Amino acid sequence: MKIWTRYVALGDSFTEGMSDADPSHPDRYVGWADRLAALLDERAAAAGRDFGYANLAVRGRKLDDVVGRQLDEALRLDPDLVSVVGGGNDILRPRADVDALAARLERAVATLRATGADVLMVTPVDPKGAPVIRHTRGRVATYTAHIHSIARRHGAYVVDQWGMTALQDWRMWAEDRLHLTGEGHRRVALHAFSVLGHTPEGTDWAEPLPAAASLPRRDAVRGHVEWTRDHLGPWVVRRLRGRSSGDLVQPKRTVLGPVRQPD
Repeated sequence: MKIWTRYVALGDSFTEGMSDADPSHPDRYVGWADRLAALLDERAAAAGRDFGYANLAVRGRKLDDVVGRQLDEALRLDPDLVSVVGGGNDILRPRADVDALAARLERAVATLRATGADVLMVTPVDPKGAPVIRHTRGRVATYTAHIHSIARRHGAYVVDQWGMTALQDWRMWAEDRLHLTGEGHRRVALHAFSVLGHTPEGTDWAEPLPAAASLPRRDAVRGHVEWTRDHLGPWVVRRLRGRSSGDLVQPKRTVLGPVRQPD
């Protein structure tokens, strides 16, 4: 069982942790990467080793930032494990060149592997049931295939969110229908922990939630109208203005430091 001691997470809102609220920091999030770091910290401590973690992810960032500025900062931290998750914000653009995105991602993975660091990637979730975003399913599927191929060529690890049927349940998603709840992030972290060769104490991360009662049509329509007003509309406006929700946001953990166990 491999023990890592210097983990750096790169990415966008998913790796920043939206919408897994941090109870001790009202303006910050926990997220799957923080939760994974806490699990890896426990394994390192059990082996008598110190553990450091940094998270350079920022909401709204596209792949060029993840494999550019963030990658450069990560290399200076000399990590032995790096999670690289990006491209989702690019794929939302109708003219996204998925093959070009994959080529940039592969160069970043190759760079990291050349340093001796292990690399963890995460596929997108299958968007087939998502409003609006379901129209990107072909591009998302192609990018997912690229991620698996890149991992195979470079000896990287992959968390297959596409195959996590539990994440097809909307109760795993926040009101914006774009970001996971704390429960969703918890499950992804446990999946990642398993992919890295460890055995989580619980295996419920792969199990679907109990069946929910059907939502009356009137409530469903009202919910969709509210989502369009509160989330889709503002997102479209930001895109038209060339702005991002992360324009004024800084990474939450820029140096390798000890991990606090998420609540």
